[in-house]
Amino acid sequence: RQLDRAKDFLLKKAKDAPDGYLGSVMYEHGLATLALSEMWGMTRNKADDDAIQKALEAAVKVILRSQNEGGGWRYQPQVDAGQDTSVTVMVFVALASARQAGIVVPNETIKKVVSYFEGAWNAETGGFTYPANGSGGRPTIACTAGGAYAAQLAGQRDTEMVSAALRYLEKQSPGIFAGGGYFYYAHYYAVQAMVQAGDEQYASWYPRIRDSLISKQLPTGSWDKAGKGGGCSYQTPMAIITLATPHRYIPIYQR
Repeated sequence: RQLDRAKDFLLKKAKDAPDGYLGSVMYEHGLATLALSEMWGMTRNKADDDAIQKALEAAVKVILRSQNEGGGWRYQPQVDAGQDTSVTVMVFVALASARQAGIVVPNETIKKVVSYFEGAWNAETGGFTYPANGSGGRPTIACTAGGAYAAQLAGQRDTEMVSAALRYLEKQSPGIFAGGGYFYYAHYYAVQAMVQAGDEQYASWYPRIRDSLISKQLPTGSWDKAGKGGGCSYQTPMAIITLATPHRYIPIYQR
């Protein structure tokens, strides 16, 4: 029932957005597109399924038409809005999901986003930076985890770029499991990158983030950056998705 209500909420938002743009920033649009894509074909009602397909196709068109010439995306759905690794990763994961589900995504779009990741990669450290120019910024855990996962989905699984990013993440342990900035966001991507990397990397990584998240869960059952557990925040759903990784419920998080 709760999932049906969430589905109805998203479909209402889609109906109220004739241009296909869901949310107020591309982060929201990416997450909403991902949710629609993974929901498509899972409903019991054909009318709902048709409505999801229509909303998903419109949402994907927003992503395709707003890709920067450099291959990435930023906060607003405009070609000239700029680009950064964080938004690009979230938007591209949604695009990869839609492509897996059967929505047409041009090869040129994938080629351009790979070019973006190559530019945001810092070859000296192996990490990904927030700015598009990898040599012009400092790599971060969150951008490296997201960049590695998105690059894998873009067909770069066996490249040195991805291998070096995974090594960069491993070098940060055990500190990376203790906490730090954008902790939940970073580990949401990191565990999926390890799934894609193979059984050995995943088997080593998952128990450490599992134990860390269990230790951080509040008595309310939630995870909250402020430690108050007073409301719904992105930390809780990202913690749940990370902990549920062994079950591989969601297609985009499968190998």
